[in-house]
Amino acid sequence: MLTQQQTIKSPVTISGTGLHTGQKTTMKFLPAPPHSGFKFQRIDLPDSPIVEVEVEHVVDVSRGTTIEKNGVRINTVEHTLAALVGLQVDNALIQLDGAEPPIMDGSSKIFTEALLKNGFDNQQVERNFFSIPEKISYEDEKRGVEITGVPHDDYRLKVMVDYNSTVLGTQHALLAHINQFSDEIAGCRTFCFLHELQSLVKQNLIKGGDLESAIVIVDRLIDKEELETLRKFFNAPHIDVKEGILNNVELRYRNEPARHKLLDMVGDLALLGRPIKGQIIALRPGHEANIGFVKKMKELMKREEKNKTIPKYDHTTVTVLDSVQIENILPHRYPFVLIDRITHLSKESVTGIKNVTKNEYFFMGHFPGNPVMPGVLIVEAMAQTGGVLVLSSVPDPQNYWAYFLAIENCRFKKMVKPGDTLVIKMDLMGPIRRGIAKMHALAYVNDKLTCEAVLTAQIVRKDSK
Repeated sequence: MLTQQQTIKSPVTISGTGLHTGQKTTMKFLPAPPHSGFKFQRIDLPDSPIVEVEVEHVVDVSRGTTIEKNGVRINTVEHTLAALVGLQVDNALIQLDGAEPPIMDGSSKIFTEALLKNGFDNQQVERNFFSIPEKISYEDEKRGVEITGVPHDDYRLKVMVDYNSTVLGTQHALLAHINQFSDEIAGCRTFCFLHELQSLVKQNLIKGGDLESAIVIVDRLIDKEELETLRKFFNAPHIDVKEGILNNVELRYRNEPARHKLLDMVGDLALLGRPIKGQIIALRPGHEANIGFVKKMKELMKREEKNKTIPKYDHTTVTVLDSVQIENILPHRYPFVLIDRITHLSKESVTGIKNVTKNEYFFMGHFPGNPVMPGVLIVEAMAQTGGVLVLSSVPDPQNYWAYFLAIENCRFKKMVKPGDTLVIKMDLMGPIRRGIAKMHALAYVNDKLTCEAVLTAQIVRKDSK
C-alpha cells in the first residue's frame, strides 16, 4: 500500500446516464489538497453545495448508497468511490451536474481506466490509516449477513455470496492486495435477479438501466410474452435467456457477481473517511450491512482517537522537568506547589503530573472522613501546569510572573482521592499575544477525565510597572 497521500494529476471528465434517475450526467474528478478526503459537489444547484463522503451523511441504502447533506442528495456513490479507493487516491472533489453519477457499464471500469490514464500526484503527506485494532463484527441474523474485520497490515477483503440460486450458486471473491483492484475487481458489473428487476421497474427506478449495465439472473422460467415486455422496456432489438443470464450477456469472470459485491464494499467502506488497514471477511454483504459495519468502525475509530489524546503516564515515563526545575520556572513554593513533574513540553502543549498523597495538608480539613481533593486546587494545578507552558515561551522565565486571568466552561467529572495520580494536559488554543495565552485544560486519573476547563493566563515582567 502507498504510505503517502495522493490526488489526481488533473481534471477527468466522464459523461453518462444515472442508473435510477435516468438523467444524463457529467461527472468531473478534480484534484484536492491533502487531508480533504472525498467530496461531491452539485454544480447544477445554486451555490454549488458540497456533500462530504462521510457515513453520517448516508440516508438510503435500498438500491445503492445515497448520501445527503442539507437536502442536497447524491445517489449511488459506491462505484465512483470504489474506483478512487481502488487506485489509492486519498483526496478528490467530484463535481456533478445532476443527482447521480453515470452508471456506465455497471462497474468501476471506465472510471478506473480514465483515472489511470490521467495519472496521480504524490502529495508528500503521510496517509492517515485506520488500522483495525481488534475484531469488529456486524451481523444480521434474519438475512444471514455477517461482516468481520480483524487486524492486518494491508487492505484485504474476502466476500462470499449465496442466494440459494441454482444459476448463481455459492461464490467467493478475494482482494488480497489493494493494487489488484483495477485488474481483478473494477470491471465487475452490478447484478440483480429477474424478480428484483420487475420490482424496480414498478417502483419507477432503473430509468437509466439497460442490458449492457447489469447482469440479470433469470432464476425461473419466463414465457415469450414476458420477454417481449422486457425487450420493449429496455428498447432492445432482441432479448433472450442463455444459461440463466438475460440477453446472452457473457460474464467477465465466473464469479463476477461475488466480485461486484466486493467492489460495492470497497466503495461503501470509503465512507469511513480514512484508508483502512485490516482484513475484512463478509458473508452475503449488501449496502445496508456495509454501512452498518462502517458505523461500527467509525465508533471504534472515535474511541481510538480519543484515547490517543489522553496523556499516558506510568513510573517509567520520562521526566522533562523535575520538582527542582519546576521551581526554577514557577514562583510557587510548598505547600502551594501542586505539580511534581513535567513529562511533556512543546511550544503548543504541556503535560504535568500531580501525585495525590494521603498526607496532603488539605485533606486534614476537606471532608476528613471522606478525603476529596478540592476542585479549586485541581484548577490551580492545571493553572500551574499552564504557567510552565507560557513561561517557557520566553528565554528568561525567572524574570516573569504568570497570572491566572480567567476560567471558562469548567466541569468536574470525577473525584480525586488519595493515591490518585493527576495527569494534566494543557494545549494552547492560539498564539500567545501580548503575553496572554488561552489554553484548553484536561485533567485525568487512570485515563478517566476528572476536570475540563478553558484557562487564560498572562505573563508579565517582574520589573514592569
